[in-house]
Amino acid sequence: MATRSFKQALSLRWRRIWLPRWRRRGLFVIGGIFVGLAAVAMAFMADEAQRLFFLAQQQWPYLPLLVTPTGFAILAWVTKRHFDGAQGSGIPQVIAARQMTDMAAKQQLVSPKLAVAKMFLLTAGLLFGASAGREGPTVQIGASVMFFLGRFAPHRQPGLLLAGAAAGVSAAFNAPLAGIVFGIEEMSRSFELRTSGLVLGTVIVAGLTSLAILGDYTYFGRSNQTLALGAQWFAIPVVGVVCGLAGGGFSRVVIAFAFGLPGKAGRLIKQHPVLFAATCGMIVAVCGVLTDGVAFGTSAEQAKAILAGEQVTGLFGPLKLIATMVTAISGIPGGIFSPSLSVGAGIATLLQDVLGLPIGALAIMCMAAYLAAVLQAPITAFVIVTEMTGNHALIFPVMLCAVIASFVSKGICKEGIYHALAHQILHKAQSARNIT
Repeated sequence: MATRSFKQALSLRWRRIWLPRWRRRGLFVIGGIFVGLAAVAMAFMADEAQRLFFLAQQQWPYLPLLVTPTGFAILAWVTKRHFDGAQGSGIPQVIAARQMTDMAAKQQLVSPKLAVAKMFLLTAGLLFGASAGREGPTVQIGASVMFFLGRFAPHRQPGLLLAGAAAGVSAAFNAPLAGIVFGIEEMSRSFELRTSGLVLGTVIVAGLTSLAILGDYTYFGRSNQTLALGAQWFAIPVVGVVCGLAGGGFSRVVIAFAFGLPGKAGRLIKQHPVLFAATCGMIVAVCGVLTDGVAFGTSAEQAKAILAGEQVTGLFGPLKLIATMVTAISGIPGGIFSPSLSVGAGIATLLQDVLGLPIGALAIMCMAAYLAAVLQAPITAFVIVTEMTGNHALIFPVMLCAVIASFVSKGICKEGIYHALAHQILHKAQSARNIT
């Protein structure tokens, strides 16, 4: 009898404690694999779309003046009509979803439908020449995957969206440390001790899945640039201030359009969103044509060329900033991570003659500083840039540039772009509930 009672107690303990625990852990592992696979698929689709666009643009240099505004108009209409919630990068949607308690409201921001739509709409945007990246959308896709898998758990886990978002960054950049830091600093603004181990596991699994398929690589190649201790360090505050002003200005404009411009201009944009998207597309097309096509897409190859010391037109940095800004406000899906890093590299080409630094080192500093200014998340910025360039010799200058730029940006824009846009999404959702 004692043996039988022991077996019954052991079986009961397994069903009530150990089985749910291992099911929960398995959920995060499986989710990490699917997020990694989605990130790889997104990378292949985005790269192929950009390749096809550039082939056409090289053969017919002025074709974007027709194709890009038309494509923007179509994508804005399709997104608003059929896939509302897929606009922009997707990171604000995930931040907003994490703060919601209503499951139906969450599903309007993170769902399998939006994940699939995001992949194809972003690919179409790059096929039309949008100045957009795939990393932010991968965050929304990762969160959507984890949110869907959560229905198979006995109790939905509070860290699912956080894990999916962090895993998305890890797999998209092949930068697991950046994914972890992004999850802590940008997505949660705190370290959630109860779910931290499961989140880290998901990030690692997603990164390993991407690594197994794409191999070990750094996004912008490897750099061994250094900054001599002494006079060259006086360039750090200059980089921080210039990039902080540029990044803060970018964020303020995007946030202003998201909340709605005052007066007649705001009413016209709201009444004619498709026409506004076409106008944004025309501005992107002009920026691309003026830079011989390098302002289209992510411009990651152009950033790599700058890091390698190749000469580029001085218009690249400012026009890439404008192209990315109007893409972000147009209402079509697309991220700002990669384009922001390219803008930072472009700013470096403008500062090189003034500061006299090696362009490779200056570009890395400006990339981190500009991204930090846009996000107002300096730790995330310098960790991402360090992992994407494989350069650890510049970690202290890069860190200082990021901190200074983030501080300067806050003087122009009170809140980081993702959290400000998330608040706007939450406000809309609250208004809709009050009306109903």
